[in-house]
Amino acid sequence: MAKKKETKQEPIEKQLWKAADKLRKNIDAAEYKHIVLGLIFLKYISDSFEELYAKLQAGEGEYAGADPEDRDEYRAENVFFVPPSARWSYLQGRAKLPEIGKDIDNAMDAIERDNASLKGVLPKAFAKENLDPTSLGQLIDLISNIALGDEVSRSQDVLGKVYEYFLGEFALAEGKKGGQFYTPESIVKLLVEMLQPYKGRVFDPCCGSGGMFVQSEKFTLSHQGKINDISIYGQESNQTTWRLAKMNLAIRGIDSSQVKWNNEGSFLNNAHKDLKADYIIANPPFNDSDWGGNLMRNDARWKYGTPPDKNANFGWVQHFLYHMTPNGKAGFVLANGSLTSNTGSEGEIRQKLINNDLVECIISLPDKLFYSTHIPASLWFLNKNKQQRKGEILLIDARKLGSLRNKNLRALSPDENQTLINTFQNWKNNDENYSDIEGFCISISEEEIKEKDYELNPGYYVGVEENTLDEALIDNKIIDLKENIDKWIEEEKEINNEISDIVENITLEKVEKSEYKLGDFFTLKGGASFKSKDFKSKGYPVIKIKNVKARRLLLDNIDFISKETSDQFQNYKIKNNDLLITMTGNRFEGGKDSWVGKVAMFKENKDYYLNQRVGILKLKEEVDIDLNYVYYLISNDYYQELFVKIARGSGGQSNLSPTQILSTKIMLPSYDDQVKFSAIIKAIDRKKYINKVINSYLTESNKAIFQKSRV
Repeated sequence: MAKKKETKQEPIEKQLWKAADKLRKNIDAAEYKHIVLGLIFLKYISDSFEELYAKLQAGEGEYAGADPEDRDEYRAENVFFVPPSARWSYLQGRAKLPEIGKDIDNAMDAIERDNASLKGVLPKAFAKENLDPTSLGQLIDLISNIALGDEVSRSQDVLGKVYEYFLGEFALAEGKKGGQFYTPESIVKLLVEMLQPYKGRVFDPCCGSGGMFVQSEKFTLSHQGKINDISIYGQESNQTTWRLAKMNLAIRGIDSSQVKWNNEGSFLNNAHKDLKADYIIANPPFNDSDWGGNLMRNDARWKYGTPPDKNANFGWVQHFLYHMTPNGKAGFVLANGSLTSNTGSEGEIRQKLINNDLVECIISLPDKLFYSTHIPASLWFLNKNKQQRKGEILLIDARKLGSLRNKNLRALSPDENQTLINTFQNWKNNDENYSDIEGFCISISEEEIKEKDYELNPGYYVGVEENTLDEALIDNKIIDLKENIDKWIEEEKEINNEISDIVENITLEKVEKSEYKLGDFFTLKGGASFKSKDFKSKGYPVIKIKNVKARRLLLDNIDFISKETSDQFQNYKIKNNDLLITMTGNRFEGGKDSWVGKVAMFKENKDYYLNQRVGILKLKEEVDIDLNYVYYLISNDYYQELFVKIARGSGGQSNLSPTQILSTKIMLPSYDDQVKFSAIIKAIDRKKYINKVINSYLTESNKAIFQKSRV
């Protein structure tokens, strides 16, 4: 009997996200996140409350004689008191009523009144007109199906995982705006594991949704510490982001009383002026030009130089240093420009940091790691009291690490993170396991940095990884190249003969033509309206406008859809020899590859799917026409310009309708002449391709011969 294939169940947080996202409909992700995360938080505190309420009501053991409605009983157990009208069971019973949105807003108000630490924190946007009460009720039912705040769930951090996953997915949905409240998990873990905050005060003056604090708490607990071994201090200038942080910390039992908000921010209104922290972990805004530097020229924090008015990078660095204890450490993210810039006083400040032996390690990161920007960034690690490696800095070039999560976002794997952590710890402890690695890491002295004008870009120092040359492999490569070149040269001879024969038979007689419309021979089908969230980093490939160029397809920059999505769009599968035409594009700006009406022939034998605003011209059944001839005809300069001229639209952007395309007039010779002329063009195209391949092999031969000379 065949063994039944096991189906791997998705994590609960992923299942919840998919279901919740389906209910979002037309609500913007930036707004919807407060709805979903607010409800999840409400479910959590209600579950915790109900569990303690049942114990108090039973009145057994230590709870004998207790009043389940006494708020002090809940404060003693560090549980939020939830008034009757805000309890989940009450709200779930009203989930199908049209006034459920107002009920939840009232519930949030009631909870804030009874819990001072939550005052001004909870969202109250559930009664808005754009939030459909039916969808809201379905969302409540969805969240009702999982336990979040009971003792077992708390021990497994179910809500923590759900909340963190949702933050990441909302950040992904919001794109650049998502970077304002969320730092990718792989970066947060790397910063925390490098600093190792076992015990003490942890400070993040631009704390977003609190990810640095959560990860620090996880680190402490995973190393046999207690949650109270660290105390957290934070500041955030965006009030809605601060609310996310307060909820994020509350559900994990982390005291957030010292996480402050004011809209002026850490520079102009420092909420922790007297704080000296043991660890500072932060991801400040990159290259912030509107930070008020001109208002703080003589600030006491600028010990190593006044930062330029138009860039806050070294304002943040000195803000961190100002708040560090004499033995304090810091790990933070900065734009890569901070490693080399000499704008204003930046070069001088960086030199003083190096001269004072404050910089311990720099890691240059790959691009596309952050939601808010795709520019490369670096991690800085400062130490006010190095115990070992005095006068040295570890530089790591990690730009080759990471893998794409989707076309716009990369992530470091746990193994890659561990490699970076081990490299740093081994170097820091003078461990024999550390050694400089060409192209990856190097330990350098202050003198070596001085020789390069105090620039700290790891790529300047680590060199390039040396490839070991294997003579046998090179010899085999040369033999293989020679055989392939010989084969293609023979094919070139054959195509030359074929072209000669065709040209020989060409006559100068006038070719009779007849007028038709494209619609006489073709139907036109537009592509599918995929949503941006449908696109993945792998799966089934999709042809978009960007992939269709004049007489060619570019398939090296492809987006993908999942199997699940492809099953819903089987009618939009492209077939071999389909003619593709772009129905949106420029007029005459930007060159032919950006024009509307570009035509290319699809020549792949695997499943591709078609995106919107690209059409497929499909031959009707039993028509007497040569497809290749028509392809060459409508992709030539005359028809490409014609499509641009007949397209409609404002500005540079234009659109072609199916009617316009199918009504386009074409002059066709007889079928035999079509076949003859298309054969000529096809042979010449083949000749061009063969020449391109031969040139490629010749280039590779040059490289192989040069490598042979180096062995």
